[in-house]
Amino acid sequence: MPSNSIALRLGSMFALVAMLVFLLIGWALYLQVEKGLGQLPAAEVDARYSVLQSTITRFGTPDHWVKVSAKLKLLSEDDKRIRFWAISDNPTYEFGNPSDEVRAFAKGKLGMRDMVLADHDYPFKVLVSQFPAQDQRPPLRFLIAIDTETFWQTQHELLVALVSLAAIGILFASVLGYWVARIGLKPLVSLSLEARKLTPPRLSGRLQLSPLPPELDHFVTSFNSTLERVEQAYSRLESFNADVAHELRSPLTNLIGQTQVALTRGRSAEHYFEVLQSNLEELERLRSIINDMLFLASADQGSKATELTSTSMAEEVATTLDYLDFILEDAQVRVEVQGDASVRIEKAHLRRALINLLHNAVQHTAPGQIIRVDIQTEDDHVSIGVANPGDEIASEHLPMLFERFYRVDASRSNSGANHGLGLAIVKAIALMHGGTVFVRSQQGINTFGINLPF
Repeated sequence: MPSNSIALRLGSMFALVAMLVFLLIGWALYLQVEKGLGQLPAAEVDARYSVLQSTITRFGTPDHWVKVSAKLKLLSEDDKRIRFWAISDNPTYEFGNPSDEVRAFAKGKLGMRDMVLADHDYPFKVLVSQFPAQDQRPPLRFLIAIDTETFWQTQHELLVALVSLAAIGILFASVLGYWVARIGLKPLVSLSLEARKLTPPRLSGRLQLSPLPPELDHFVTSFNSTLERVEQAYSRLESFNADVAHELRSPLTNLIGQTQVALTRGRSAEHYFEVLQSNLEELERLRSIINDMLFLASADQGSKATELTSTSMAEEVATTLDYLDFILEDAQVRVEVQGDASVRIEKAHLRRALINLLHNAVQHTAPGQIIRVDIQTEDDHVSIGVANPGDEIASEHLPMLFERFYRVDASRSNSGANHGLGLAIVKAIALMHGGTVFVRSQQGINTFGINLPF
């Protein structure tokens, strides 16, 4: 089992929790029992003293003391834990052969005390009492002691039992916790097996939401949403790869075909010049496609516009129109500009976006029509829209028009003039400035544009 297994970690946590619970309960139980056991020797000594007190104080003659000594001896023989000592100035009224150690202890204060003897490992619980003189008996100190060895041993056995039970409980909790965790994680294992089946190009499957524990519902929903995004991205990638292959194949095919034809037999210098001229046009087209793809790749990496300058949008549009003067003249269309605003932009990038927007409008505008560039100031951004008259675009195409190689005309009838990256570059430039793009198609007017933040 791997060390990072969830079941193993859950089992370990169950073990830690069980250990903490057992230790707390065991410690509380041990303290309570220890307190009770600690009171038992004193209680037993008090009980013995209450029985013997009246017997010792009733008479003080030697004959009576002989009876008292016999009773004390009998009690000592019945219970080896109990010891009695009577200490007096008259040896006749002594009992238990008290040693010097015991005599010294008896001179201390009266009451319940602990006494440790050199020949014994455990202390004695001792009640030291004083009996006044009675008849012929002088005053004496009377000691009732009980050996606490059995209480200490009981306490030790209890501690061992608690530790053993805690260890067994922790072991069982660990094993049962691991088993419960394995059962609880079965739905997750099932989800993992389902997820393994979702490999390209089979990305249409989804993880099942039922029956699942509620804790996994959110995870499965998020995972399915991620799968949907991955499927869409994979579809776009496949389409992108196909489009790239198509766009690159056409000029390469033209280059190879024209070159092969030119080499089949001897040609005049003028013919070779025409072939090279045609090949140069195809190479320029290839270079344009590659440069655009490199630019988009850089934008995908999160590149931002950095060399920002405050610029008039109307002036930038005018400069762009001067650059496109010959294209507009050939297409026999006019451009009208309305509005103005000052925005911090990177001029080179914005001009490229404007060229693409205007070029796109020119391609889809009939001769004699007017293209309108509308610059409007909104609350937090400037809107630059390029509108041209043309056939209305179906609503299902509008969200995709700024995607790479996307065309409303699937037949690619105009692919020679446009390789399908112009609007994608407009979108990338807008994003590099922190802006957005928009498109509208209403009442025979198609408007493409960008929103730039102030």
